[in-house]
Amino acid sequence: MSSLLVDDIGELVTNSADSGDPLGIRRQAAVLIEEGRVAWVGPSRYAPAADRRIDAGGAAVLPGFVDSHAHLVFAGDRAAEFAARMAGEPYTGGGIRTTVGATRAASDGALRATVGRLRTEALRQGTTTMEIKSGYGLTVADEARSLRIAAEFSADTTFLGAHVVPTEYADRPDDYVSLVCGPMLAAAAPHARWIDVFCERGAFDADHARAILACGQAAGLGVRLHANQLGPGPGVRLGVELGAASVDHCTHLADADVDALAGSATVATLLPGAEFSTRSPYPDARRLLDAGVTVALATDCNPGSSYTSSMSFCLALAVREMRMTPAEAVWAATAGGARALRRDDVGALRPGARADLMILDAPSHLHLAYRPGVPLIRQVLHNGVPQC
Repeated sequence: MSSLLVDDIGELVTNSADSGDPLGIRRQAAVLIEEGRVAWVGPSRYAPAADRRIDAGGAAVLPGFVDSHAHLVFAGDRAAEFAARMAGEPYTGGGIRTTVGATRAASDGALRATVGRLRTEALRQGTTTMEIKSGYGLTVADEARSLRIAAEFSADTTFLGAHVVPTEYADRPDDYVSLVCGPMLAAAAPHARWIDVFCERGAFDADHARAILACGQAAGLGVRLHANQLGPGPGVRLGVELGAASVDHCTHLADADVDALAGSATVATLLPGAEFSTRSPYPDARRLLDAGVTVALATDCNPGSSYTSSMSFCLALAVREMRMTPAEAVWAATAGGARALRRDDVGALRPGARADLMILDAPSHLHLAYRPGVPLIRQVLHNGVPQC
């Protein structure tokens, strides 16, 4: 059995709360990896022998980022839409249909190449776990193929047939909901772990969202929900009612929404890249954290409203614009994402966890927010294997 020791770690973020510190920071530490899993964590001076060694040179080591919200299966480009927003046009979500048309027209090979490019791009920046949604096909065949392709790159795939009502069903939303709940779900479910709905004005109301999510649950899929992005609405409370693993965006919250989240196991996943790209108000992470809500950070990587694969960028935004401390943001981008995916094998560095980690070109996790835009990820290990 081959083993690998990562040692001379100046600051090791374990996300183990045994010490009372949420980040479980250890100094002058080492991590032993066997068969793709963490086998031992402790002081460097007590490190066991190993077949191979990586010298961290006193740098910080963190769990790999867990990006629990991304839309990677698409074709086309919406740079002009971004430029228009920067010139003052409001974001309405209407550009989704532009991407739907391009995605339907694209070949499997073209879609696979886009997912592969973005997944590699994210991995190089420290993201070792990434959820991938469908949602730009919106036909039975296109949603199924989107999920088949997504499943080649992630175990956490999400059926988002209820992204928007496509143009051909514009005057028949009830018929489209029936399609999503019937033939589309049947074709998508074998390739998905989760079901999601964009519960928002201009997309799906609470009744339609509840019906779709209930059908997904009956098919064995876990629940996620886009909620309260464009304005106040019922999405967050619906997600809590249905036991959703995560409600995502959470930009416009009433006190009742915060109270519902605080009394539940549902994670509030915040996506500051979307607010950056749409010039919308940022979610109030401080309000959620102070209420005891579990918060995750994710990129919302998509071609329209948040075309970034950088968790470090989103982490820096969360600290600067959403009143999170650097430690809270690091936890939300790692362990928080794992909670949002209901995974206990990622987002932390403890014996038995997957050996997903990143070595920084910095002495502390603080530098991820302290030095925004700087490529601080020196090396990434995924399942214990060094990546390019």
